[in-house]
Amino acid sequence: MCRLFGLISSPLRTHATFWLLDAPDSLSVQSHREPDGTGLGFFDADGTPEVHKAPIAAYEDRAFAEEAREVESATFLAHIRYASTGGLDVRNTHPFVQSGRLFAHNGVIEGLDRLDRHLGDDRSRVRGDTDSERFFALVTREAAAHGGDVSAGIVSAARWVAGNLPLYALNIILVTARELWALRYPATHELYVLRRPAGGHHGSRHLDHSGRHGHMRVRSAHLGDRPSVVVASEPMDESPHWQLMAPGELLHVDPELHATSRIAVADPPAHPLTLADLRPEAAASQRPA
Repeated sequence: MCRLFGLISSPLRTHATFWLLDAPDSLSVQSHREPDGTGLGFFDADGTPEVHKAPIAAYEDRAFAEEAREVESATFLAHIRYASTGGLDVRNTHPFVQSGRLFAHNGVIEGLDRLDRHLGDDRSRVRGDTDSERFFALVTREAAAHGGDVSAGIVSAARWVAGNLPLYALNIILVTARELWALRYPATHELYVLRRPAGGHHGSRHLDHSGRHGHMRVRSAHLGDRPSVVVASEPMDESPHWQLMAPGELLHVDPELHATSRIAVADPPAHPLTLADLRPEAAASQRPA
């Protein structure tokens, strides 16, 4: 299953070090499917989005994913991909960039021909083959139609997909240079939020997060003395304050680190999919890693 990780410390910029993939050991190789791509997105001081990403299609790609990356930003977005739609290519690797925003997704949307028709000319925003980037293009269009309101764009796009397309899961994180949004829909996959005070729940520790099976590690000494909000596919440290988002819940963290949430997509999908309904490669990408 794809892994999502978003972090915001706005209005302050934070130094953080990311390892998106650890060197393999015999146990992990034997017991777990290896990822198909890794990506890290953040913003330069002038607000320009930067993305470091690669498919895992060769030894050189894996070496790229194992490198420690020390970056500075007020928002970060990391993704580990298990491919469901689209081949092993950098253009299909998350995060994606549109209109100065970064986006990553965990789940499966089908009925892509109908989604393409619904996008119309906005299909030109999509460079790769994934359902994820198509959905991002719909969010981008709907946000523009609502005067640049990203929350409204996410809600409009998600409700349209939920009402019109076969859907397995639509967990997303979207960030700008100073804001973060996350949506969990429906209850298929988990998505957690940690409203982290300076120093964490001990009050005196830097951030040190690690996912299961050695995939994705994040450290930040700066977050020993400043607050942050983290969104992830799983709790990534021992804090008791991780909160599971409710199905249909949309989280927004504003430029001053104020977090609000609401149930934005209340109705279940009109055409829900199960693992048994998915193509074998798509089903494999959605099982726990």
